[in-house]
Amino acid sequence: MKTIRYELADGIATITFDEEGSPVNTMCADWQADLTEVTAQVMRDCANIKGIILASAKSTFFAGADLKGTMRLQASDAPAVFASIEQTKKNFRTLETLGVPVVSCINGAALGGGWEVALMGHHRIAVNDPKIQLGLPEITLGLIPGASGITKMVRLLGLMGAQPYILESKLFNPREAQELGLVHELVPPEGDVAAALRSAALAWIATHPHSRQPWDAKDHKIPGGTPSNPKVAGMLTVASAVLKQKTRGLYPAPEAALAAMAEGAMVDFDTALRIESRYLARLIVSPVAKNMINTFFFNLNAIKSGQSRPQGISRYKPKKVGILGAGMMGAGIAYVQAGRGIRTVLEDVSIETAERGKSYSFKLTQERVDKGRMSPYDQRDLLDHIHPTDHPGDLRGCDLIIEAVFENRELKAAVTKEAEPMLATGGFFASNTSTLPITGLAQASSRPQRFVGIHFFSPVDKMKLVEIIRGKETDDETIARAYDYVQALGKLPIVVNDSRGFYTSRTFGTFVMEGAAMLGEGIPAPVIENAAVQAGMPVGPLAVLDETALSLSVHVLDQTRADVEKEGRSYAATPGELLVERMVREFKRPGRAAGGGFYDYPAGHKKQLWPELKTRFEKPDAAWDLQDIKDRLLYRQSVETARCLAEGVLTTVHDGNIGSIFGIGFPAWTGGALQFIYGMGIEAFERRCGELASRYGAGFALSDAVKKAIRQHQPVY
Repeated sequence: MKTIRYELADGIATITFDEEGSPVNTMCADWQADLTEVTAQVMRDCANIKGIILASAKSTFFAGADLKGTMRLQASDAPAVFASIEQTKKNFRTLETLGVPVVSCINGAALGGGWEVALMGHHRIAVNDPKIQLGLPEITLGLIPGASGITKMVRLLGLMGAQPYILESKLFNPREAQELGLVHELVPPEGDVAAALRSAALAWIATHPHSRQPWDAKDHKIPGGTPSNPKVAGMLTVASAVLKQKTRGLYPAPEAALAAMAEGAMVDFDTALRIESRYLARLIVSPVAKNMINTFFFNLNAIKSGQSRPQGISRYKPKKVGILGAGMMGAGIAYVQAGRGIRTVLEDVSIETAERGKSYSFKLTQERVDKGRMSPYDQRDLLDHIHPTDHPGDLRGCDLIIEAVFENRELKAAVTKEAEPMLATGGFFASNTSTLPITGLAQASSRPQRFVGIHFFSPVDKMKLVEIIRGKETDDETIARAYDYVQALGKLPIVVNDSRGFYTSRTFGTFVMEGAAMLGEGIPAPVIENAAVQAGMPVGPLAVLDETALSLSVHVLDQTRADVEKEGRSYAATPGELLVERMVREFKRPGRAAGGGFYDYPAGHKKQLWPELKTRFEKPDAAWDLQDIKDRLLYRQSVETARCLAEGVLTTVHDGNIGSIFGIGFPAWTGGALQFIYGMGIEAFERRCGELASRYGAGFALSDAVKKAIRQHQPVY
């Protein structure tokens, strides 16, 4: 066998998972075949078996499904998938119904299928290490737990109790698992843990010669009751409605999981397993599952493992970082840094402004203290890491200085020249600009090779993505250090090359401006906003423009015009940009912060669309198609992303997908702006772009270079 070792000695059958040539154990095709073989061997030896121990030879217990194999599945494979799932469950049931004790020795992470393997044990023993993760994260990948996870967790925790761990993919460590009754015994993390686990397992087997699963007892009842209980039925109805509101019908996995939970609770155990298998077989071959697996597993792991980081450069973490500008962005960066133990100098033109920036950290930490999520000691420690000042000299000795001042080239140049000499030897300088080209900003630096863009997203404490921008002269060491700094903050770095708007702001701009352009065409604003949400965007383009400020968009437009004119060219503003300019300059509607933009914000009431949009822009005779509106909003972003790939602004697919989802809210069901193309099929995408370009303009046109880039970067599994 290639993935399992079997040993029978002194009446104890030890099944050790040890996938050949892999750092982790997975439910690959070889493992499924080996499990069937080892189960047959156990049946042959059963007269001589007093107990079974499930163990792992890896540093983790079991990693779960073979996701590369999943990516290769076609819709026609669903029946074969169903059969293989059923065979795996048959093996599980054979081992756990022999009547002899089965013990799972959980030495490390057991996620997804790995946790389902662990649930085979009547008694589960884990290493008491809070870093070990256990649970069922399948929903985050567009799948459901289908190797008995749903059926068993419902019977262990009840329909309501199991929901967070199935529908929300809530993970837990061994101590939390013990409190839930999912793990029965813990061993210390020190010393020979494998020996400790085995010793505990043998002791339990010796005192429990006859054992079975709780759901195989005749008197077993699901905690809290079944759907036949009116109270449970009522809660399930509410749960279903809430789920539908969250998924908008775009994510089939949570709905399938809830259905499998409810339906399985109304039938016997083995029938419930079959119901679960049917739902998984249907989901696992679906486009949404492939999209989400591609991005939330493979692409996310590429980012976390540093595939976009220059190699051969030692790891780095700055000890002291200066922030120029204590406004919303600067204050947010200071908070995140201080929370990671980095000494932070928060500098602004006045001590009052700097102190106000620090008070943002007090506000956020006090909320956590009030809810019992943070101790006053930890709050004080975090705040002590932030030094507000109006003296540039306090920046002396910083390993990194980040300017987070207003989007004005002259201002940024001035603060760069003032602060850069304060850097420690070998330190580097960064700009938090969201649109201005880094190469141009680096002209104010005496060391442009040590100048980089580090673009945070607002609010910094909540947004996971950080965009690292390489200027023309930025060297590899600076990019690597910026990457390490971002990871030290617990955030996701993507690396892009310099360009106006870089990748995220440039692509985000196409979304909001396409929405504004549609308003200018006479399409009703409510239709545009609702279409965006139906397509899976967090909010509509007009609402986003209000939040980020229409006046900021006009400022960027003015800056772009000026920059292009300096190059001896004229800038042709898009219809969306012209409409936003009218909103600000003609109608005096600069955005939410200044009182209102596309929306009004009455005190004490929900926001509502500005009534005059209807009279000033809406055209009663304007023809519109809902699918076209949704496609325009999504395709326009994907086209721009593909253009970034063709131009070298993006150099990898994983940076594009992760950047689009975590930076600009591209719908997760698509797997990101590039996976949207690959999931649909390149030819189908090109055809639809041609249709949209013929109706709505060159923003949807694909050049030969773009088509070539899409094909060159297509992922292969």
